[in-house]
Amino acid sequence: MKSTLTLALISLSIATGIAQTDSAMIKKIYNEALSNGKSYSNLDYLTNKIGGRLSGSPQAQQAVEWAFKAMKEAGADTVYLQECMVPHWVRGEKEVGKIISTGGKGTKEVPICALGSSIGTSAEGITAQVIEANGIEDLQNLGKEKIKGKIVFFNQPMDPTFIETFNAYGKAVKQRWGGASEAVKFGAVAVIVRSCSLVQDDNPHTGVMGYKDSLNKIPACAISTNAANWLSNNLKTDKELTFYLKMSCKTLPDEKSYNVIGEIRGVEKADEIITVGGHLDSWDTGKGAHDDGAGIVQSIEILRIYKSLGIKPKRTIRAVAFMNEENGGRGGKKYAEMAKLKNEKHIAAIESDAGGFSPRGFSSDVTPAVKTKLKSWRPFFEPYGVYEFDSDGSGSDIQPLKELGVPCMELIPDSQRYFDFHHTQVDTFEAVNKRELELGGAAMAAMIWMISQYGLQ
Repeated sequence: MKSTLTLALISLSIATGIAQTDSAMIKKIYNEALSNGKSYSNLDYLTNKIGGRLSGSPQAQQAVEWAFKAMKEAGADTVYLQECMVPHWVRGEKEVGKIISTGGKGTKEVPICALGSSIGTSAEGITAQVIEANGIEDLQNLGKEKIKGKIVFFNQPMDPTFIETFNAYGKAVKQRWGGASEAVKFGAVAVIVRSCSLVQDDNPHTGVMGYKDSLNKIPACAISTNAANWLSNNLKTDKELTFYLKMSCKTLPDEKSYNVIGEIRGVEKADEIITVGGHLDSWDTGKGAHDDGAGIVQSIEILRIYKSLGIKPKRTIRAVAFMNEENGGRGGKKYAEMAKLKNEKHIAAIESDAGGFSPRGFSSDVTPAVKTKLKSWRPFFEPYGVYEFDSDGSGSDIQPLKELGVPCMELIPDSQRYFDFHHTQVDTFEAVNKRELELGGAAMAAMIWMISQYGLQ
């Protein structure tokens, strides 16, 4: 009979050998991504040949057709479309915003853009006095007497003291989403919302807003941070100044669209599915490079890396290009609905929707036991600058899967520059760094290797 010490040494030797195998495979994955990667050229096509891809638009349909072809070329065993109905909101003619000083002191045109799902103004536009509010909570302090008949200017900035900029965004974005419905309760005729950004520039940041069906709808637009500062400063000395707003946006009937799904079948536990994806749609103001062309091309790249290296995963890998994350989330909901209907066994889902910047780690919505397991893999990732495994959270497209009990994760890129580009005209191909983009795809491919080999339970 072997001694306890001998058995322990054998176990240690086996464990060491397994760890060396995993380290070697992860190194191969990174080498392939950084030497032969296709994600950057794919992003070039998606952003520069197709451009902004708002749900229901011809460009969104072109993106569906492109993603189908790209997944085929990446080597997926199977590629198919999953139908879903999506909202079809259109921006119309370029918006006009003007600050009009009292006493004939002049008019200043400022950069604005309609918020997604907003109604338009009349053909003549709206001219009204402006009242500034520091977020939704400030409406109650101002009261109906001061607000009625005016345009509410929500000027709560993102808090620069948050190191993780998504935390600052989460606090400030409430006025964008719910500002119009809250302001109309006090008699407002429109709302202007300070762009959710930490940078001071002339680029207004669009984004979705929502109406409450029980309330009247009023137009809502975003204003650039520079213009917001100018407006706020001038309101201090000219409380009677007015704002002219003209928008021709409107919502059309829902359109048929699709999620695009590419699979590599597992060789041992094919019924167990690891989903990875991003959202194919984007706002129309820019090219949707960081948000979320990066996540799409990284997910497709994972298929290519595995096929190029001849990796035969134990479990099925499914790359998904979700449709309609920006103004409805219909694609993510449809994917989870069909997964439930088919009784599919999803063991993990990973999303990339925080830009194509250098990866720093993975956040997760999982049990404590699974979190511990993920953190035990950190040494495999630290050589590549990926070290953050403690954060909670996951992406919006896989949120419906989370509600079905699926362990969900999100790639965490460095967040410091993301909101310079988010939902703006400068979210273009040139804003993405090739190497950073490739590192993100490699990090997810490596994580999928570990999950495929060992599961999460």
